[in-house]
Amino acid sequence: MATIVVHVMPKPELLDPQGKAVGSALPRLGFDGFTAVRQGKRFELTVDGEATPELLAQARRAAETLLSNPVIEDVVAVEVADA
Repeated sequence: MATIVVHVMPKPELLDPQGKAVGSALPRLGFDGFTAVRQGKRFELTVDGEATPELLAQARRAAETLLSNPVIEDVVAVEVADA
């Protein structure tokens, strides 16, 4: 069994209220040195057997049509998870 991981992020030009809220909370909780936070989504797609290039391409198409909203989000990575 293999796992394909899809990362989706808000488009850079859009506001990210969740990321902004986390970014302002970090210094209050003692976590210094971070200048910005963007919050995205991670999907894990499990497949039987090996994650072939064909399955990766299919996962990318699924990410672009179902897992993300292409108006406000970018699919930034489709990759096989480390075992």
